[in-house]
Amino acid sequence: MILSVIIPASNEERWLGACLAALVASDPVAGGAEIIVVANGCRDRTAEVARAAIPAAAAAGWSLTVIEREQGGKPAALNHADRVARGEVRAYLDADVTVSGPLMAGLVQALGAREDAAYGSGRPRVTARSRLSQTYARFWARLPFARSTAPGFGLFAVNRAGRARWGEFPTIISDDSYVRMLFQPHERIEVPAPYDWPMTEGFAALVRVRRRQDAGVAEIAARWPELLANEGKPRLGAGGVLRLAAGDPAGFATYAAVSLAVRAGRDRGTWARGR
Repeated sequence: MILSVIIPASNEERWLGACLAALVASDPVAGGAEIIVVANGCRDRTAEVARAAIPAAAAAGWSLTVIEREQGGKPAALNHADRVARGEVRAYLDADVTVSGPLMAGLVQALGAREDAAYGSGRPRVTARSRLSQTYARFWARLPFARSTAPGFGLFAVNRAGRARWGEFPTIISDDSYVRMLFQPHERIEVPAPYDWPMTEGFAALVRVRRRQDAGVAEIAARWPELLANEGKPRLGAGGVLRLAAGDPAGFATYAAVSLAVRAGRDRGTWARGR
């Protein structure tokens, strides 16, 4: 069973090399595996970094295709790659994510064993460099969504029947949330192998990304309200918030400050990398 790993990459030269190196160092995938990098609207060396990884990928038994598109836009990049992908299992991977060795083979095994539609991911490990982002990430990672089964941020995969749940990716802010909510909680599989997912750095960036997250959820609620029933995360409630705050006062204060700044500001429609 062939695995196709699709990586949309816009100005990701700083992160893409590590992402690809971790992929090709993964455990072997029965049936073979291919990587499709779509460098979309790049103004840096993203495509060169991807092409430089072709020899190492080939030596490890991976096919690596690099596609360059002048236009930006993640959904368009995903759709372009999907049209040339060969895999029965499709994994969609952010260019700044690094997978652990067993993860991709584990996803193929888990999803390939299902004839019905299935969605899968690994267990994310949220990373950060600065003290501020570490504090925010520590609290964020304890929220119900982040602790739910196969939350899928940064990496999600589907089997053939699962990919048939939708046609082309719509033009949308949060493609990962959209796909995740096409599946009911019992259709989601979490492989125990982890992957590293970097939190964005700095207060202003955290506010921009949080604002974009909120806009993505609001967009899904407006366009596909029926999907919200598939969210599947437990309600936190006031008591739950108090327990989290008591367990991590600094994390709560940082998270609350970002939340207040999001509500006080206005979305200027600018793209923000990261979370």
